[in-house]
Parts: sequence; structure tokens; C-alpha cells
Amino acid sequence: MKLKVEDIGAYLKSHDIKPSFQRMKIFEYLITHRNHPTVEMIYKSLVKEIPTLSKTTVYNTLNLFVEKKIAIVIVIEENETRYDADMEIHGHFKCEECSAVYDIDVEAEKIQIKSLDNFQINEHHLYFKGICEKCLEKKSK
Repeated sequence: MKLKVEDIGAYLKSHDIKPSFQRMKIFEYLITHRNHPTVEMIYKSLVKEIPTLSKTTVYNTLNLFVEKKIAIVIVIEENETRYDADMEIHGHFKCEECSAVYDIDVEAEKIQIKSLDNFQINEHHLYFKGICEKCLEKKSK
């Protein structure tokens, strides 16, 4: 996403979201920390700067972003919900060693699944799991 931090308020307004300070900081976190965070990760990072922030506020704000289609939910593991503000079609890779989640570029126009030709696709998810190159490098040393 190529959104500048100073444009977040206008971006939220353009998606019918009141740009409160907390909402703007949560969205700023999503676009500047491309780590596909959980509610807990965002909360721990922002509570130092916003002492009145609650996990419920983070959760509700992220749900609003998903509802307004400016963020997506990523569920690679059943017990872990992560969020991503990149709305372009792409995949994800989760490292089984360090738990980092990486974006994977996907050429969507090259994916042709004939059995879905007469279907309407409303969501897409492409996930891979394995060991990332950083962890593989550590293991080889």
C-alpha cells in the first residue's frame, strides 16, 4: 500500500470511518509495520503511546477496517488471527520457526481454475507454511 501517514485521516474518511486518534494510529501501525500483526501485537506496541487504549478498542477497530474493506483477516493457524492492510491480491508465507508472516507476490491473472469458471469469488486466500530463509540460514550455521 502506497499511503502516506499524513493521508490516513482522509483515507479513513473516504471509507466512511471517523478518523479518531486511536483509529488513525492503529491503521498507521498496519501500513508501517508490514508484520501482519495480531490484536495483541498492535496493543502492546501502541499502549505505550496511548495509555487509554484497550484490546477491545484494537479488536473493534480492526473489525471495522475489515467491514469497510480496508484490511483483511489472515488466519493461517486456527488459533491466530492476523490483519493486513494490503488489499491487493497476494499470498502469505508463515515461518514455522520464527512465526513471521511474509507477503508473497501472486500474478492473479495467471491463476486459472477452470472448475470455478461459473462461480463468483468473494474472497481468496493463498497460504504457505515452512521455514523462512532467515531461519534456514541460522540452522545451516
